Amino acid sequence: MKSLTTSRTVMNLYSRILVLVSVFVVIPLFADLPTAVAPSTKPKSGDWIGLISGYIKDGALVLGLAVACVGFLWVAYVGFAKFNEARQGKAEWAEVGVLAVVGAVVLIFASYLLTEAAGVFA
Repeated sequence: MKSLTTSRTVMNLYSRILVLVSVFVVIPLFADLPTAVAPSTKPKSGDWIGLISGYIKDGALVLGLAVACVGFLWVAYVGFAKFNEARQGKAEWAEVGVLAVVGAVVLIFASYLLTEAAGVFA
């Protein structure tokens, strides 16, 4: 029983030393961190709500860009799939043309909506 208590004491001592050493190793690393980039709305100094609101607006714009990128990729994928079907004789070439026109309209509309959203959020 005494051996178990001694082993727990030694493990406790090792864990405390490890925590102490890791604190002294990690603290200097925080000094080299860059400052955070301010949001595009440039809130006043000390305005935490304006700062958080700016980050939320910037995040919404990034999310909108991500959704638009997925839309661009989707139109490209469907276009390639329809082109492949037309080459194999499973679809008409007119369908490829219609898809190209409709896809272009969708992409132009998505770009327009992104431009308007950026103006609203700015």
